[in-house]
Amino acid sequence: MKRIMRLCLVFFSVLLATISLAQDQFNKDSTEAYLKNYVKKHSVVTGNDKELMSFFPVDEKYVINCKFERTIDAPWFRMESTGAIKKNYRMYGRIHFSINDTVVSLNIYQSQDLMTNPKYRDHLFIPFTDATSGEETYEGGRYINLDIHDIKDQRIIIDFNRAYNPYCAYVTGKYNCAIPPAENRLVVAIPAGEKTFKKAQ
Repeated sequence: MKRIMRLCLVFFSVLLATISLAQDQFNKDSTEAYLKNYVKKHSVVTGNDKELMSFFPVDEKYVINCKFERTIDAPWFRMESTGAIKKNYRMYGRIHFSINDTVVSLNIYQSQDLMTNPKYRDHLFIPFTDATSGEETYEGGRYINLDIHDIKDQRIIIDFNRAYNPYCAYVTGKYNCAIPPAENRLVVAIPAGEKTFKKAQ
């Protein structure tokens, strides 16, 4: 019994440390400014249509310190897309975290094309769907951008407040947007980040 209690104390200590670290790096004003800039510089949604872009309220609950598990020498594969062009990606690693009392995992991917560009060679991204997809958020899923250098000591902070829509969420049939693989389709709801674009197409 004492051993179980000690293990529980260790677990909750780690959990509290994780939450504390994520909160220490959360800045609501900074995230809101980031989203305003994202809307301002959006190249597909222009003019007054920008007013139709909407987001969940910024919430530090969805800034999560995740355990990162590196995948070594994962094979390249063609990720499914909404169009005829399918690009090569590989699984760079996997993150594990708890959200709404549910333990989940997501794959992080690396683009073969972007690796050839010095500006983006360290770029990573997470395409995902969740229980809000097709309801409050775009049915085809959303993306989160990352950088290899965001990973520190097998941990990475994921800010779902910055989850954004692919271009296909705004214009049908014009873009090739990566479709989240089955492994990245979550059953839990993540009410954070960009919502469905409301303009009729």
